[in-house]
Amino acid sequence: MIDLYYWTTPNGHKITMFLEEVELPYTIIPVNIGAGEQFQPDFLQISPNNRIPAIVDREPVTGDEPISVFESGAILVYLAEKTKKLLPENVRERAEVLQWLFWQMGGLGPMAGQNHHFNKYAPSKIDYAINRYVNETARLYAVLNKRLADREFVAGDYSIADIAAYPWIVPYESQGQKLEDFPNLKRWFEAIKARPATIRAYQKAEAFKNQTLDVEKSREILFNQSAKTIR
Repeated sequence: MIDLYYWTTPNGHKITMFLEEVELPYTIIPVNIGAGEQFQPDFLQISPNNRIPAIVDREPVTGDEPISVFESGAILVYLAEKTKKLLPENVRERAEVLQWLFWQMGGLGPMAGQNHHFNKYAPSKIDYAINRYVNETARLYAVLNKRLADREFVAGDYSIADIAAYPWIVPYESQGQKLEDFPNLKRWFEAIKARPATIRAYQKAEAFKNQTLDVEKSREILFNQSAKTIR
């Protein structure tokens, strides 16, 4: 059984998508980041960076004490290795998947995240910042679109690389993007959207959609942190 500390963000969706895909039993423990629940001491024992998602594996393959993991990319790798699914064992194929997983972790996620921040949460509109991150998001979409020109999924077969990237494409409109501009990406996006596991994962999020705070309150909690907030 996996305990999943979760909220309805792209990084949270990654883990529900994986767990639904491999049909691994799990329990969702909601962490309302807009209300500051990520700063609770018990959660910080599992996720010291006060971010979701995080997991606790109550039945690790080692057969001993539970294992906790934070950071969505690390969680995907851990769960893929535990289940031996969605991450190839072949060295060459595994390298392909991991390259694109880290591409999402180091590029698509952070850049789209800054896109969201300056478009939605920044107290004043800064044209330079908005243009910078909208354009960089578009560049990354183009990289993915080019990659998908001759293959169904990012690294051949469906894998954790696809699961990592997909939730960051879901809010494409708020990122200032049009999928029609990226036909290969759009075909890939629609294929993943239609997967039963993806549908189930996003249905799980519906239970929490009315628990978010308004932008002003969320801004104060989410973006008013500094070194002094780490205790």
